[in-house]
Amino acid sequence: MAVTETERSAMRRALSIAANGPRGINPQVGAVILSPAGVVLAEGWHRGAGTPHAEVDALSKLTSDATRGATAIVTLEPCNHTGRTGPCAQALIDAGVTRVIYALDDPGAESSGGADRMRAAGIDVVSGVQSDRAHELVADWLVAHRLGRPHVTVKWAQSLDGRAAASDGTSQWITGPDARADVHRRRAEADAIVVGTGTVLADDPALTARDGDTLHPRQPTPVVIGSRPTPPDAAVHRHPHAPLFYDSHDLADVMADLGARGVQRVFVEGGPTLASAFIAAGFADTVLAYIAPVLLGGDRLALTDIGVGTIDDARRLQVQEWVPLGADLLAIAQPVVSPPEGS
Repeated sequence: MAVTETERSAMRRALSIAANGPRGINPQVGAVILSPAGVVLAEGWHRGAGTPHAEVDALSKLTSDATRGATAIVTLEPCNHTGRTGPCAQALIDAGVTRVIYALDDPGAESSGGADRMRAAGIDVVSGVQSDRAHELVADWLVAHRLGRPHVTVKWAQSLDGRAAASDGTSQWITGPDARADVHRRRAEADAIVVGTGTVLADDPALTARDGDTLHPRQPTPVVIGSRPTPPDAAVHRHPHAPLFYDSHDLADVMADLGARGVQRVFVEGGPTLASAFIAAGFADTVLAYIAPVLLGGDRLALTDIGVGTIDDARRLQVQEWVPLGADLLAIAQPVVSPPEGS
C-alpha cells in the first residue's frame, strides 16, 4: 500500500516533535498515531535515557480500543530489545496497530530487527519515508553510535610555516577576525570544548561560543584535561555550563565518560600537546587547520610528537574543503582510511 499524503504529513510532524527531545546517548525520535481514517490520535517523543520511547509515549495517551487498527508513524525503526524500557515493536503489536511507517532503520546490533518482528506479527511495515530529513536530525548520534565514542574535531591555528606561537609564547592573534568568528560558530555546534590545563593556565580562556560580544544560544560544555589545578578565579568557572575536570592522561577513559554523559561532538581546542595527544591516540575524526599568511619561525610547532618515526608512518589526511576566511585559509580534513589488506 502506497504512503498517503496524510501519512507523509504525519511523518513531517513526527520529525518536528522529535527535536523536543534532548541530544544525548539516545537518538531524538518522534511518533504520531493515526486512526484508520487518518485522524491524528496522539503524539509522542523520547525525553531521554530511561524514559518511554516515542511510540510508547504516544500509545500511553490512548485507550486500547483507540489503538486497534491504528497506524504508527515513527522517525526511527521501533526497537526490538529490552533495556531500561521494553521493545517498542512488541508494544505496537500488543496495541493492535496494523500499519507502521518509519524513516530510518535502527543501526544497533541489539536494538534493530523491530521491522521484521512486526511483519512476522502481521503488521504492514513501510520503511525509508523521509529518511533524508530523519538522518539529518540524528546525524550526530549516528556518527557517535558508529564510532562507539563522541566524534572529535581537533582544531588549531598556525602560521604558514606551521607555528602555533611566536618564540615568546604569544599567539593572539595569528589568524584574523573572519577565522576567529568561524571558530566560534563551530564551537556552538559542539557538545563539549576540550583544552588542557596548560592552555587554561597560560591563556585563561572562557571557552564560550560568541558572536562578537554576544554569547551564542547554544554553548558547549567546557572540559579541562590534566593534573595541574585550575585556579578558582579562572574564566572557565564563569562559563554558562559547569566545567568538567579530568585529572587523567587516558583519553580513552575521558572519551568513554563523555560518551556516557551524552556528548556526541567534541571540539578540541587545546594547545599543541593536547592536539597531538588526540591525534596520536587516533581520536581525530576531523582536523581544522586555520592557516595564516604569516611567518614566525622558531620551535613553537602547531603539533608535537604524534608517533610518526618514519615517512611510512605518516598520518595521511584527505582535505574535504579549503575555505577562504579573509586573509586566512581553513583546511577541513579527515584521516585517510586504509583499505583492508588484500582488498
